[in-house]
Amino acid sequence: MLKSKIHRATVTDCDVDYIGSITIDTELMAGADLLVNEQVHVWDVDNGERFVTYAIEGEAGSGAMQVNGAAAHLVEPGHKIIVASFGTYDEADLERYAPVVVHVDDANQPIAIDDRPEVLVA
Repeated sequence: MLKSKIHRATVTDCDVDYIGSITIDTELMAGADLLVNEQVHVWDVDNGERFVTYAIEGEAGSGAMQVNGAAAHLVEPGHKIIVASFGTYDEADLERYAPVVVHVDDANQPIAIDDRPEVLVA
């Protein structure tokens, strides 16, 4: 099940020489309930590229959304991306289940947090 996502974040930088991962502002990570080294799926809205990596902490409040390593060849600064995490839930968990969706502005600052992944906040 979808655990959380950061919706339509802007790629701030790409570093092909970094060993891997995606560097995300720690405030965005907290808002999206993402842990350091948690697996995430990244979907590029601009070119359709998709890849799986893991999240590492960026500076709090910076809006950092830096794609690192080989995946840096798949996106460009300025592209819009969706960062999603998934979890496994049992029947009891599903009764209380709701994903966390962090909507951000063009500077990757949160503008809304809700549990409606199908809604686009403009």
